[in-house]
Amino acid sequence: MSTTSGITVGRKALHQLHAVLERETGAQAPLLLREIGFATGESLYGAFVDWCRERYHVEKPQELDVAHLGGALSGYFTEAGWGHIDTVDLGSNVLALDMPAWAEAEPRGATYPSCHFSSGMLADFFTRLGGAQAAVMEVECLCRGDARCRFLLGSPDLLTHIYERMAAGMSYQDAMAR
Repeated sequence: MSTTSGITVGRKALHQLHAVLERETGAQAPLLLREIGFATGESLYGAFVDWCRERYHVEKPQELDVAHLGGALSGYFTEAGWGHIDTVDLGSNVLALDMPAWAEAEPRGATYPSCHFSSGMLADFFTRLGGAQAAVMEVECLCRGDARCRFLLGSPDLLTHIYERMAAGMSYQDAMAR
């Protein structure tokens, strides 16, 4: 049994949180959702540590062979109700997290990737997992009709560089290649 106590917030509540913040705060909603998501990273990571201990018999997830880490992440997030994750090494110190069905995503014809809560949550989670500051940026999203949610994971400086190039009109693939 897991020693990490917590609560479960369902998809409907997460989608309602989005709707209320967007209605009440407008352009501030993404920032607020990321901040709220970031605050959940510690307990999510603690539950992952317990989950790995129970399933893999390691004290810390960092003790897992790197060949098993992707499967452990996918298994944990699937069981926790977030959805399946595929990890893809994109080179240049960037890891992609691909989610074909993600709990936060609600198809609604959004203009931009909209899983802001997850961006914050995953940034804190992977900072704890990796032991160094991690940044997460969503570049594809089911909310805007993409086939998956795709988050890029890397250092804050690297993702800022990619974001700046994207803001200038480049695709994230081109921004990473240069």
